[in-house]
Amino acid sequence: MERGNILGFLGPNGAGKTTTMRIILGLIDPDEGEVSWDGRPIDRAARLRIGYMPEERGLYPRMPLLEQLVYHGRLHGMAKAAANDEATRLLEMLGLGDRTESKIEELSHGNQQRAQLSVALMHGPDLLVLDEPFAGLDPIGVDALSTVLAARAASGAAVLFSSHQLDLVEDMCREVVIVNEGSVILAGGVDALRQSSPRRYLDLVLEDCRDDWTDGLEGIDLVYRTGDRFRLLVDDETRVSDVAASAERAGCLREFSFTPPDLSEVFRESIGMHDA
Repeated sequence: MERGNILGFLGPNGAGKTTTMRIILGLIDPDEGEVSWDGRPIDRAARLRIGYMPEERGLYPRMPLLEQLVYHGRLHGMAKAAANDEATRLLEMLGLGDRTESKIEELSHGNQQRAQLSVALMHGPDLLVLDEPFAGLDPIGVDALSTVLAARAASGAAVLFSSHQLDLVEDMCREVVIVNEGSVILAGGVDALRQSSPRRYLDLVLEDCRDDWTDGLEGIDLVYRTGDRFRLLVDDETRVSDVAASAERAGCLREFSFTPPDLSEVFRESIGMHDA
């Protein structure tokens, strides 16, 4: 990981993502190897510069929100006044400015998620390690969290987060690492991984068409249809012009684009090849 970068850490359930994060934090000892930061093994001093957000709730349920953030800031060496100012600023930024006296157990699932992130951000960490930070958030919460993480990366922090929301990862991250069964099976820039896939897709908007218009087209698989929108998987031998001509005969062709797979499709391809 590099400072100023947001890295998506991906894999199916049970792949080893949470275990890896716990090893980074020193909560689990690795069977072999080591984790380093700035070229040195992570010690207690380095760990204090890491912000961690576990997937499960890790806050005191009956402690008021503002008090809780100040407490965790003090654990990282912040003065009380500075911790209070930063906690107030973070809660306002994440839409919790009117809930400072609320107990954690009184907050909704999404607001508990925002509170958990606020704790991870309190001490201005050099590295953020976030386990499913977007789980349970509504679109407004997702936008708020995305903006905060982008700002942290822009200020020089490194951000590592896991998520099953691959469209979100594709929007936020330049690079991803995909793991399965404890091993890295794919890593690199999102755009490069998409372009390196041997698969290509056609996206069409076709109005007033027959349901069977793709029948008889060789090298074509219908991935999905949503109303007038179609996504087709095509092989290397397929002539795209033939598909376009068939679509125009079948209905009113409004959109037609030839694209590499999106990140979720790259993910499924890589996991499928690894399992095979």
